[in-house]
Amino acid sequence: MSCPLCDDTGWRTVEADSRRRVVRCDCWREGLASRLLADARIPRRYQHCTLDNFVTYGNESLERGVAHARRLADEFPAPDRGLFLLGPPGVGKTHLAVAVLKAVVRTKGARGLYYDTRELLRVIRQTYDPVVKASESEVLRPVMEADLLVLDDLGAEKTSEWVEETLNLIVNTRYSERRTTVFTSNYDDKPDPTDPDALLCRIGFRMRSRLHEMCEFLDLDGADYRELPPNGGPEDLQVLWKLRKRPVRRALPSKAGAPAKAQLRDTRDGRLDLKWPGGRAGT
Repeated sequence: MSCPLCDDTGWRTVEADSRRRVVRCDCWREGLASRLLADARIPRRYQHCTLDNFVTYGNESLERGVAHARRLADEFPAPDRGLFLLGPPGVGKTHLAVAVLKAVVRTKGARGLYYDTRELLRVIRQTYDPVVKASESEVLRPVMEADLLVLDDLGAEKTSEWVEETLNLIVNTRYSERRTTVFTSNYDDKPDPTDPDALLCRIGFRMRSRLHEMCEFLDLDGADYRELPPNGGPEDLQVLWKLRKRPVRRALPSKAGAPAKAQLRDTRDGRLDLKWPGGRAGT
């Protein structure tokens, strides 16, 4: 069925001050937004996320997060800074980040892009395979040139020299071009470089410095939405929030005389893993 306003031409006639002119039809704008959202790589699990359906259940940190997210979307394309959302798993960091991305795409016609950090690095590594036809630059160019980039779960990737240099290239390019970026991470922004569970230890001094200039850091704390019963509501989230305790994080002592960047870290499944930045590109 064709559009009754423009007959599918994408232009409609309007009258103002006794003069006729043509403007873009709403159907064209909606179609453009749909195409841009389809290209934004938003995972199916998060395609429902909006700023309006984010539940804060009286949680001040989440209310503050929504307010900052709305302000970024309203001020785009020229916000002062992007956002860096920190907090434990399940508090809604990805929901907020995707909601900002969708709002900017729908209302401003921006070119937006979502990537989980580990998935992005995996896609880049695939370009080294001679069977894969895409080049590294073809993958990186949209990431570095997107009007708004969401880089989810920063710090969760296995660290290496190649990972550090690749992420620094992305961050530095977007920093230099003043392109807006929204990051999320489960790691605390503590200034201790020896704490394996600190963001600084995961990403390094150089990137952390850039990020603090690029983004406004927001700490979110609350219930884990994934623990909510199927028929649960805001009241249940309030109860979970009160019961939830931040996990005890053990700072493991570094071995005397060991290289500065070689450290043991306590993985999520309870095993100890050696974090070492050296190695071949892509390892």
